[in-house]
Amino acid sequence: MIGALAGDIIGSIYEWHNHKSTEFELFSSGCTFTDDSVLTVALADAILNHADYGEKMKEYYNRYPFAGYGSNFANWAGSESSKPYNSWGNGAAMRISPAGFAYPTLEETLKQAKAFTEITHNHPEGIKGGCATAAVIYLARSGSSKAEIKSHVETNYGYDLDRTLDEIRPGYHFDVSCQGTVPEAIIALLESENFEDAIRKAVSLGGDSDTLACITGGMAQALYGGVPDAICEKVYSLLDSSMGATTRQFMRDFCSS
Repeated sequence: MIGALAGDIIGSIYEWHNHKSTEFELFSSGCTFTDDSVLTVALADAILNHADYGEKMKEYYNRYPFAGYGSNFANWAGSESSKPYNSWGNGAAMRISPAGFAYPTLEETLKQAKAFTEITHNHPEGIKGGCATAAVIYLARSGSSKAEIKSHVETNYGYDLDRTLDEIRPGYHFDVSCQGTVPEAIIALLESENFEDAIRKAVSLGGDSDTLACITGGMAQALYGGVPDAICEKVYSLLDSSMGATTRQFMRDFCSS
């Protein structure tokens, strides 16, 4: 789960100033957590405390109102209504990583991922993006190989994972949809050599850089068995005490092995 926060923070300065290369300072001046991290920690909080995730999202939105939320989510979070708004946005995938770590079977992981996602993102593509991301995390932490992960995603979600990053990068542009973000994040994972390399590859695609790296980061944590200590320490230094405490507790409870 902290891998997702790392990806969000590292990618945060490149969302509007894309950097189409893997060569960059990992934590540049100005890097900060965004709505991706806020809603990821909100889900971790909900899981840890058996709380309603919809209520937690609204609580965290009010605690961190300037984190850069999409307009549809902001309207939902600021309203009295809790009805979903049929979104296919990549927010469904960027916040779901805790679900990939918290449950003992793939079946339960997907059941919970769907329930957490459709609170807001009840469009079929939104649900697919959230569930595919959670499935990759579960499979990766359970010891599945890259080839097995690729086969599972292609078979069950229909994403085209045969493209290469070099093929994608030149024409890739800002895309807030699950269908235009999740496959690319998975390809960055599949081509990576370690956690840091996965984040660098995700950022190098451009587009919605913080969200791409956030999605990739959660999956890379699972695949590579954790996040380097130096990166974790930097992430914690950029979170406030409340978000840091929740992240540490979730990591102890679900990501310590």
